[in-house]
Amino acid sequence: MTIKDAPEEWRTTATRTPFRGNKTSVRTDDVVMPDGTVVSRDYQVHPGSVAILALDGADRVLVLRQYRHPVRQRLWEIPAGLLDIPGENPLHAAQRELYEEAHVKAEDWRVLTDVYPTAGGCDEAVRIFLARDLSEAEGERFEVSEEEADMELARVDRAELVRGVLAGELHSNCLAVGVLALTAVLAGDGVDALRPAEAPWPARPFAS
Repeated sequence: MTIKDAPEEWRTTATRTPFRGNKTSVRTDDVVMPDGTVVSRDYQVHPGSVAILALDGADRVLVLRQYRHPVRQRLWEIPAGLLDIPGENPLHAAQRELYEEAHVKAEDWRVLTDVYPTAGGCDEAVRIFLARDLSEAEGERFEVSEEEADMELARVDRAELVRGVLAGELHSNCLAVGVLALTAVLAGDGVDALRPAEAPWPARPFAS
């Protein structure tokens, strides 16, 4: 038996948008259930995101510590950002985010995994890249603001991040998924078995 997610869309009889924010909005759909009843489903409409697990030659992962107001915590995370432009190539967005948040570039890029972080309440899709062969980016550092102005940057042993995730000490979705997925890859078929950086992404189609 092949275990694989499949596209499907139940009939919607009405839709409305009670809230529109700067980057996201909230939508309410009236959805027909299998028994014929109609129920309302509220969810956040999100442009999508990319995240980057940047791994150096010493098996350390580049991580950022940033305040996240909704959960009232300062979280250790991997670099990430929104797909601000509809149809934007996710690899280009990831390269931009790695430069802006860490002033780092990478020569080797692979798709690590694709996830829906909160599919029950948000349509956000995230592509997590593995970036290797790291070096400092040229030119001036990108000028950050707001929460990003208070970020801390570190390189942490991958094994220590795995330990922290399993101990309940690290809670960022992309960090947890990324380091655990990479650990599985390294224990299995290896990095060369990963999808190429430009692999299709049905959740957020893009142009090359």
